[in-house]
Amino acid sequence: MADLLLGIPSKGRMHEEAAKWLAAAGMPLDRGAKMRGYVARLHGTPGIEVHLLSAGEIAGALDDGKLHVGLTGFDLLHERAGGLGDRMRVIACLGFSRARVVVAVPEAWIDVDSMSDLVDVAACFHAKTRSRLRVATKFRHLTRRFFAGYGLFDYRIVPSLGATEGAPGAGAAELIVDITETGSTLAANQLRILDDGVILESEAVLVASSAAMWNSQEAETLSSLMRRLGHPAEDNLLQELLQK
Repeated sequence: MADLLLGIPSKGRMHEEAAKWLAAAGMPLDRGAKMRGYVARLHGTPGIEVHLLSAGEIAGALDDGKLHVGLTGFDLLHERAGGLGDRMRVIACLGFSRARVVVAVPEAWIDVDSMSDLVDVAACFHAKTRSRLRVATKFRHLTRRFFAGYGLFDYRIVPSLGATEGAPGAGAAELIVDITETGSTLAANQLRILDDGVILESEAVLVASSAAMWNSQEAETLSSLMRRLGHPAEDNLLQELLQK
């Protein structure tokens, strides 16, 4: 009998909150001695093999059809080049690991409050320096789609591999696009969010992959899992997955 492959974040705040959520539903993660590395089970729940991956890897594995179901961040799904597309279906918003992807500028930019102000600044910056504003971010696709909606093209993205909020202070970028929970880290780095600079409200979500190979047993296992979690799966969702 084939197992339903479920991706759960392997570490960090989302892992901790997901583990509490599963335990509260009577299905704690079981990483017993017989389980190898990054594979686990849900205690007392047969037919499900849990793969412990980074939240970003889970989004990619769902898109590629390597997992049937995964728990990851809404922001990471939308950061995929094609967004959610037709290969992934959000089946439950879980209400934890909430955060926002935002556009933040230096507090010293006292006349820049909105995206339209930023468009003007970018044009002036380019005219004076013959260079484009640098935007430090890990969210390349989200940034491009959001900025294009405001007609902002005079900028270039500086990929961020570390603490994005420190880029303007270090002289590596003029502004940032980053994810924040409370905004306190931005404030500590003398940055503020533009009035209309919230790109996305994110939280942990449970997602089904229509790119994966599904059989009737796996669909039934998903249906049973969703009932136990308090988010019954829609019948049409199960039919859609089986028809792919």
